[in-house]
Amino acid sequence: MSKVTLTLKQQPTVVLEAEFISPDNFVNLSNDEIRAGVVYHGKRQRRLDEFFDVEGERADTIEMHGKLHRVRQIGRAMTRGSLTIRGDVGMHLGAHMSGGSIEAFGNAGDWVGGEMTGGDIHVHGNAGQQVGAAYRGSLFGMRGGTIIVDGSAGIEVGMRMRRGMIVVGGPVRDFAGLQMKGGTIILRDGAEIRTGAWMQRGTIISLKEIPLMPTFTYSGTFNPTFMNVYANHVAKRGIDLPYLADQGAYTRYAGDRAVPGKGEILVWQPTA
Repeated sequence: MSKVTLTLKQQPTVVLEAEFISPDNFVNLSNDEIRAGVVYHGKRQRRLDEFFDVEGERADTIEMHGKLHRVRQIGRAMTRGSLTIRGDVGMHLGAHMSGGSIEAFGNAGDWVGGEMTGGDIHVHGNAGQQVGAAYRGSLFGMRGGTIIVDGSAGIEVGMRMRRGMIVVGGPVRDFAGLQMKGGTIILRDGAEIRTGAWMQRGTIISLKEIPLMPTFTYSGTFNPTFMNVYANHVAKRGIDLPYLADQGAYTRYAGDRAVPGKGEILVWQPTA
């Protein structure tokens, strides 16, 4: 299968804005055209090949190598194909994407999958703040797709998300699910404070005990029937989500009553 391989040869001295790096752009371009693609080093316009060695052409499969923590906007608005990053990567990975898949074998910066509407993102390391969140001034964050972070994540995971699923394997910081309007967040290692603050709808699932705000009220302990659907969905991505009665049950808390909201936080209680 043909692919385009980009290898970082020169570390940017300031942030490199590289939304040109997308399967949608590369699929119809020759090697010369890809190398001549426009990126922005700070506010200066540069050629892609000033920073990357480029192999391959006319493919919607991209593989990137190098320390890309200063490279932003990779995979922005992509609708197709696959993008693999072998190293750390900067902010706005997969922002506004609606299709295709991104896999990063390293850590990622803030706003992973910001306002995405479809597709899959898998970060094998840690992620920064605002995973799947709305940008400042926007009413809606993530509206579809799946984001998986194997490691930890920062504040405001899933802020104002409307649809889709976010799974975080490590600890999450404050305000997970802030102003959430729908969708699902799965916290495999819990979260800090103010989880679900001002959430209106949606589901937050925590596999560990988390501090809850007083505006969430207890509404039963059971195993929701939809949990097996979620479990099957994430199992395809190598993630185990308990849902069987002999394993334990979920305690449900409704809220945020301060809004008032119709969201829910489900906290797993394993069988002793």
